[in-house]
Amino acid sequence: MIRIGYAAGAFDLFHVGHLNILRMAKSRCDFLIAGVVSDEICEATKGKRPIVPLEERLEIVSSIEFVDSAIADMWPDRLDTWREVGFNVFFKGDDWYGTARGLELERRFGEVGVAVEYFPYTVHTSSTGLRNALDALSATSRPLGT
Repeated sequence: MIRIGYAAGAFDLFHVGHLNILRMAKSRCDFLIAGVVSDEICEATKGKRPIVPLEERLEIVSSIEFVDSAIADMWPDRLDTWREVGFNVFFKGDDWYGTARGLELERRFGEVGVAVEYFPYTVHTSSTGLRNALDALSATSRPLGT
């Protein structure tokens, strides 16, 4: 059976952690679909809109050699994503492993024959950390000539 994998993310302020996630996902499937989460879904789930617009994030992710297809992920429910996209393995960060949310995700996907596989994030790099660093720099910088 061909393993069609799906890895979703905001992929905002693209960094090596994003690259690692996609590389690991591709190593576990034959065809990798990267779902670039829409601005609206990011805002609803994380409380902040991405800095980089969706169209640009899609262009970045689709340019990565081990991503076979990049799509805009517009669905708040992952089963809706599955219905629209069609994959048989879903990749998720290991921070969900063993949690109520992770177990529910596994149960729901198990009912439709989708495996959930976890892998670690790159802990030393995150978009949130980069955003916080940029905010701190912005707060301490002075305009030229002052």
